[in-house]
Amino acid sequence: MNVRIRGIYTTALTRRFLDADHAVVGASDPIRDRFDADFGSAPHDAAVETTRDRQGVGVTGAPEAVATAVETLRPARDTFAWASPAPRDAVFDARVTETLGSGAVCDLGDAEGFLPFGNAADHVAVGDTRRVRVAESSAPWIDRRPVLDTDVRVRSGPATLVHGESGVTVDARDDAAGRELAGMTDLLGIDPPAEWGLRWDDAATDADMAALEAALSRAVERAEAIPLDESVEPVRRLAAPAATTWVWFGREARFALDADRRAVTATMDGHHRIKAASADASRAVDFVEALSVDDGDGDFPFAAVTDTFGPVAGNAVRLEHGKPDGRLIVLGRADVVDRDPDGTLTLRREMTAGGSYDALGVAREAGDVATTKVREGRWWYPTVYRDADGERKGTYVNVCTPVECFPDAVRYVDLHVDVVKGPDGEVRRVDDDELDAAVGAGQVTEALAEKARSVASSLESAI
Repeated sequence: MNVRIRGIYTTALTRRFLDADHAVVGASDPIRDRFDADFGSAPHDAAVETTRDRQGVGVTGAPEAVATAVETLRPARDTFAWASPAPRDAVFDARVTETLGSGAVCDLGDAEGFLPFGNAADHVAVGDTRRVRVAESSAPWIDRRPVLDTDVRVRSGPATLVHGESGVTVDARDDAAGRELAGMTDLLGIDPPAEWGLRWDDAATDADMAALEAALSRAVERAEAIPLDESVEPVRRLAAPAATTWVWFGREARFALDADRRAVTATMDGHHRIKAASADASRAVDFVEALSVDDGDGDFPFAAVTDTFGPVAGNAVRLEHGKPDGRLIVLGRADVVDRDPDGTLTLRREMTAGGSYDALGVAREAGDVATTKVREGRWWYPTVYRDADGERKGTYVNVCTPVECFPDAVRYVDLHVDVVKGPDGEVRRVDDDELDAAVGAGQVTEALAEKARSVASSLESAI
């Protein structure tokens, strides 16, 4: 069985599933670092995700896979499991029983669901009948109805089929990779059913052809099993492509999971008990454990700080470009798309049209993408500009005071002198005169200026 795991219990549960000879797929970078195991990109049979209140997990996937997963992750006697009567992506013919301020309560038979008005194409009133899909299931111990939608879709790993759409779309951070995947889909030789459109998520751009074929084949099979041509006859469950079971962990279970995690990485007593309390408590645990394995070399614990407080992949940060005269220029917001083991953050910005790129002499056009790599403590950082087709338009290397990567901003003071590499490969050093002027005005010390010139000289020969 292939299982994907997310949330505060991931390390402990990964160990339990691997020990039970199951495959863990789609693993995050920290999990890949902690385990000597092969984590593939194949579609998952079951997904295990921590609940919003951190008290347990939800398991969603093929019914037989969910049953196997639930038995595998039971760590102690105070573990409880409840099968949901309204699993994710189940399709119901429902009747509206009540309207509230933002949506309608719908009778699903063995459960109630909540249909936000924004998820319905027309006016919703008591007594109406609707064909709905469970967009978000809900744990039984949480006072919250499952969230409904009026679209119908089925999922299988990175593939989602949506009824009423057509064609292929890709939700990818890398536009070029997304376009390549869309073009490759025809090579799979699998056509979605009529009136169903295919959406690939970002993970599909890293999957091999066999994994994509398996995901799409399974999604097609699930879509074809939904009898959408039947008339709406509430109240009934029309189809359930997946099952969802909710698992609640008690105190003994959490301490048992601590032991599983401790076999893999540094784990304080009460790790999961504390993490279950709140997001702040969870970050504090991460920080304490990260510092506990510090090698004591006196270096700033960048990985521990950013893992706990950010920024990490998926966050957005401001580029705060200080000037020696005291001004602060925000170059814009960038998405953090990756963090290398050495602590380098990869930032991505989509540029707007107008003007040109400083010193490169090329126009700034719609669709351009700027990729910047910053590393805490480094005296410079490069930005590569590419057009909408992925062609490089130039590289700009900014020389600055040592970069600091805060949770919401990357900060430094610009030291004027920079090194650029144009689209033709020519390398030039620019703005030495502005640095000299800043020294003359007393804004930059001679010692700092000499450091900036030395860095620029090294960059000239390096790029």
